Amino acid sequence: MTTDSGLAIILRTNSDIEASVVRSLLEAQGIHVLTASDVPHSVLPLTVAGLGEVRLSVRQEMVEVATRVIADYRDELAMQRIQKTEALAELEATLCYTFHDKGLLEDSLTHRSRANEEESGGVVDNESLEFLGDSVLGLVISDRLFREFPNYNEGQKSKMRAQLVSAQTLARIGEQIGLGRHLLLGRGEEKTGGRSKPSLLADGLEAVVAAIYLDGGLVNAEQFIGRVFRPAFEDVRAGRVVHGGARDHKSTLQEWLHAHGRPTPAYALVAEQGPGHDKTFEVEVRVGDQSVGRAEGRSKKEAEQRAAERAIAALLSP
Repeated sequence: MTTDSGLAIILRTNSDIEASVVRSLLEAQGIHVLTASDVPHSVLPLTVAGLGEVRLSVRQEMVEVATRVIADYRDELAMQRIQKTEALAELEATLCYTFHDKGLLEDSLTHRSRANEEESGGVVDNESLEFLGDSVLGLVISDRLFREFPNYNEGQKSKMRAQLVSAQTLARIGEQIGLGRHLLLGRGEEKTGGRSKPSLLADGLEAVVAAIYLDGGLVNAEQFIGRVFRPAFEDVRAGRVVHGGARDHKSTLQEWLHAHGRPTPAYALVAEQGPGHDKTFEVEVRVGDQSVGRAEGRSKKEAEQRAAERAIAALLSP
């Protein structure tokens, strides 16, 4: 439609957000845009959403270029929607839970860096969901420990819960279910490896727990937690201490010895072989004057862990 002033309306919309985005795209191409709305006496360049129609106009000679820019923008939006739908469906399959409200799942994956970059201000980050998920997770884990370990005292159960809900455990589970691939991050976090950051994985998992709880209730949240936390529960059931995604045999050995009134273990390097760039270290672990384990490793730390693992096996054997 061409107006009397030689301008042509190239967009009609009831969304001020869409109008603002399209206007920015056109002006970035050097196309001057005139904005008009149905809101009487408005002093704003755009109407408030839902109060009236917004019209964008350009000079007649720029109509073809402007129309192409808008078409490309809408094609890109359609492709993004398809990709987002496919990605969410893939994650739902991994979670073994299908959301009634897909927006909840999307919110749970949205880091504040992404929300801060959204010019419309309509994107919600996952911090509130993370807060709720922490409480839901604590309740479910505490309930399961109470039921499965009735003979453990409060201190023992508290220690087990602390390991199960620790940032290390949450990050490890987030990594195992591929949560990092689905996080919605800002450009800065994306460039600095945010998809593999333990803190973001841990926070994202808590937010997902909350999203499932809000969408499907406590029963579905319990089922999800029971499924993904099963290996971690087996670790605490067996008395294994886990740090940073790996079983810490040294800590497990020390805690077992202290619980049985035995002295703290001591580690000694007993052999070192090979050239400087390819050494092998042999370490012995002693409890008092007793040798309880010996092992080799490519580093002293690795040898100590292996020696502690063998010591645990020896001490627990009949």
